[in-house]
Amino acid sequence: MKNDLRNIFSGKSEIRFGAIIQAIASYLDNGSPASKEIADSKYFKKQEAEKLESYIAENNLWKEVDFSQYVSEGAEQKVYLKDSEHVIKLNDAIYYTCWKDYFLNLLLHNYFFPDTAYNLIGFTKSENVIYAVVEQSYVAITGPTDLNTVRKFLEQNGFQNNRNNDYYNPDLGIIIEDLHDENVLTRNEILYFIDTVFFVTDEFLS
Repeated sequence: MKNDLRNIFSGKSEIRFGAIIQAIASYLDNGSPASKEIADSKYFKKQEAEKLESYIAENNLWKEVDFSQYVSEGAEQKVYLKDSEHVIKLNDAIYYTCWKDYFLNLLLHNYFFPDTAYNLIGFTKSENVIYAVVEQSYVAITGPTDLNTVRKFLEQNGFQNNRNNDYYNPDLGIIIEDLHDENVLTRNEILYFIDTVFFVTDEFLS
């Protein structure tokens, strides 16, 4: 599985809605994960944002967003209704030290949870902040989410609960965080992971 993910990150393998994400990630640093030493620098993130903005302009990826369809927001992203079957989410990569890590997060989500895969449709800018614009299927809930069920499901798939609603897969070296009952929904007794925060650790790279 680790090799599968490495091939997806590098663009060698296809994944649902992955082409544009893979292309941008590769453009930002030639497909190699950002080093922690560089990514921790605010100066690096500013440079990276400038490079990303150039790519957006060159590839006509600026997107108009209907802000009147606002639904909700959290620390990570703002949510807007597109139609009865889809929502639009705006994310400025605030949880990540660099944009590249955010794009890897999207690829990981689409790999593990293809039924709620993120479709990166473009970018927008507000108050000098760049936001990725992603489209996702709308999930109508039929009942509350049991976090014990979430834990059992993830443990069956190699993820260990290490604190609160955060999990770690020691075989892959991948962290997934913030899986509370607003980010994992239940419809007809099936779990739908709609908001995930993935991180790749040094163990994944080794």
